[in-house]
Amino acid sequence: MTESVSKKSIAVFCAAAEGTRPEYRASAEELGRALAAHDLGLIYGGAKIGLMGAVADAALAGGGHVVGVIPHVLVDHEIAHQGITELHVVDTMHTRKALMGEKADAFLILPGGFGTFEELFEVLAWQSLKLHSKPVVLLNVVGFYDTLLEFLDVCEREGMLRGNRERLLVAGTVDEALRLTGLV
Repeated sequence: MTESVSKKSIAVFCAAAEGTRPEYRASAEELGRALAAHDLGLIYGGAKIGLMGAVADAALAGGGHVVGVIPHVLVDHEIAHQGITELHVVDTMHTRKALMGEKADAFLILPGGFGTFEELFEVLAWQSLKLHSKPVVLLNVVGFYDTLLEFLDVCEREGMLRGNRERLLVAGTVDEALRLTGLV
């Protein structure tokens, strides 16, 4: 493991699964290549499988700096990516998210499941509590998040988000997502 260089980095939350549509993996790979091309570091969940592995491998192939943060329990399941620039093995999922949040200059969310949703909502909650002011960008690959976005609109209309709905920035392409982070 090498020490990280001081550069801007984006934490990417996404699935450890491939999903059913090839567009999910294609977007993850495009994002990894774009991060490397823009000299932005990738901080992610540290797995070698699914969309996580795809974004990491693409960033590495482009010469990018890739930092993985993974809890012991997942290393023990043999899914840790041993070929990345840095791999931080931590005790808990909570420690994982805290370290990723500390290292990131922005957050970008690709398609995912319960873990990805939880990470998304936690960084949005942190932002609404003014624990950070980093951009949170959802990459809505082929409409994956359309119904979630509709639900958040309902939450806003019903007064549950108290004007915080706009905190979640939404992009349809990798280029737009990177622009919304303010880092390119």
